[in-house]
Order: sequence, then C-alpha cells, then structure tokens
Amino acid sequence: MNVQRWIARREASWRQLDRLLHQAERQGLSSLSGDQVRQMASLYRSVAADLARAKSQALGPAVVQDLQRLTSRGYSQIYQGSRRQEWQALVDFCRYGLAETIQQTWVYLALATLIFALGGLVGWWFAWRDPGFMTLVLGQDFVETVRTRQELWTVSILGMEPVASSSIMINNIRVSLGAIGGGVAMVLPQLPLITPPGVFTIYLLFTNGLMIGCVGVLAAQTNLAYDLWAFVFPHGALELPAVFMAGGAGLLLARGILLPGTYRRGDALRLYGLQAAKLLYGIIPLLIVAGLIEGFFSPQPWIPNPMKYATGLALLWGLGQYCRRQRPDPGWQADPAVR
Repeated sequence: MNVQRWIARREASWRQLDRLLHQAERQGLSSLSGDQVRQMASLYRSVAADLARAKSQALGPAVVQDLQRLTSRGYSQIYQGSRRQEWQALVDFCRYGLAETIQQTWVYLALATLIFALGGLVGWWFAWRDPGFMTLVLGQDFVETVRTRQELWTVSILGMEPVASSSIMINNIRVSLGAIGGGVAMVLPQLPLITPPGVFTIYLLFTNGLMIGCVGVLAAQTNLAYDLWAFVFPHGALELPAVFMAGGAGLLLARGILLPGTYRRGDALRLYGLQAAKLLYGIIPLLIVAGLIEGFFSPQPWIPNPMKYATGLALLWGLGQYCRRQRPDPGWQADPAVR
C-alpha cells in the first residue's frame, strides 16, 4: 500500500471530523445541525476503520496516535454526548414534560376522578343508611374494632414505620399499575368475566372510592372524622392525584383500543400508550413520597392536626402549581424588546 497516497486521500475526512468535533467541544453538540451530526457520525465510523487499517498495516506511531486521538474525541461526543442529552431530556421532562402530559390528558384524569368521587358518594350514602352495607364493604372485624376501641387503626403504624411505609408504597403502586393495566385487560381478577378494556380500571377507581366513603361514615359515627382526615390529608394530597393519573392512563389505553378515531387501532394505542407511559413516570415518584409521608408523618400523634392539614394543603397547592407549568418560549430572550 502506498502510505503517502492513502494518507493524502483520507486526510480531508480526518480534518473535516476534527473541525466538527472542535465545534461540538467548544459550543456543545446542540450547535451542530442535524446534517452535521449525521456527517460527524459517518466520519467517525470511517476514521475508526482507518485506525484499524493503520494498526494492521503498521503505518507508524504518529499516524496511529493522531487517529486514536480523533476517534477518542469522536466517541466522547457521539456516545457520551448522547448520554448527556438523555439526562437533559429527563430533566426537561421533570420540569415541563409531565405537566404538559397532564394538561393534554386532563379530560381522562378528570373522568377518573369523577368515577372515584362517585364511588365515594355511593359508599357514604348507603353506609350512612345501612350499617350492614358498611360491614359488607369494610369487613365486620374492622368495623367492630374501630367502634369498640374508639381509635383510628392508624396507630398500628407507630413503632414499625419503615415496614409500614414500604408496604404502603408497594400496595399503592400495585393498585396504580392495576388501574393502568385495566385499560387493556379484558378479565376481572376477582370474577371470571370477560370484559371490554377499561372496565377493570373503572372497577378499581369506583371500589376504592366506595371504601373511602364507607371509612368516612365510620369515622364520623365514632367521632374520629377530624383525626381521620388529618391523617389522610398530608399523604392523600399526593396519593390520590397519583391514583387519578393511573386511572386516566388506563382510560387512555382503553380509548386507543375501543375508540381509535381516525387512527388505525395500533397507531392509536401507540399514541395513547405513550401518554400513559409518561403519566406512569410521574405516578411512581408521587406514590413513593406519599408512602414516606403516610408511614413517618401522618400517623404521628405528636404532630398537631392543624399542621397535618396545612401540610396537605401546601402539597396539594404545590402539585397544582406544577401541573399548570408552561414551557418557556425559546425566543423570548432573543428579542430585546420583550425584556
């Protein structure tokens, strides 16, 4: 092989890659256009092949070292730069992406909330008029224990906060995943019935609301309502919205299957499934924080009830403010007249 001729033929590609890498190193990978990024990736592959050829042909240490430095810089920008972009995308999703998804899917979240609230109203109505209904929903032992001891069952958390907190997290995540999966599931686990997609999601939302309504009546009848809602409010400010988001995600999946509209069913399921997945990314952290609060903060008798209510209101207000976030217009800083 004529070494000088080969180097002369390939040197233009090496210098072009060096210029692109220099720009990316000084100004960031985002300073390159899409065509430039694709060109840099193509040049990197060709230079890596040149390095392998230079080593196999023993073209000299100077050429090999130059090509090694060039390929190392290319690897750093292409692969490690993509990792930085992935982290930046994660930060961007946490700052704005989840809020945007909530705003885009608010109808489904509102519908899930309505189903839960309807279950709560039904539970309250029937439990207040028929003690047997309350016993049927909550269980005879549970109802009798609360009425006999005249204290909330939450005292059982005290002294075993870490175990209780992790159990609460696992249970809430399991329920939320069930609500999401119910958007495509066609079998009720409790009953051997074949149902349309989304029915299990509605079933979970309604029955959980039913239980809350019955528990509210039991606490009111035993003069424990103030203490009960002081316990529920701090973690419920995050836990219940997460459950509603899970229900909304399940309804989105059911929509993709049952009512694809102008889309093909597979395309609709991918579209709504992506939104459901984005909601899931927000649901898990909310439930983890809610589980920590429920295990370590909500049941503590030394924390005054007004402080618990205030904490719940603050968390709910903060979550509401986050959900209203709008991505800033990237052009506002470029126009001096706007500032």
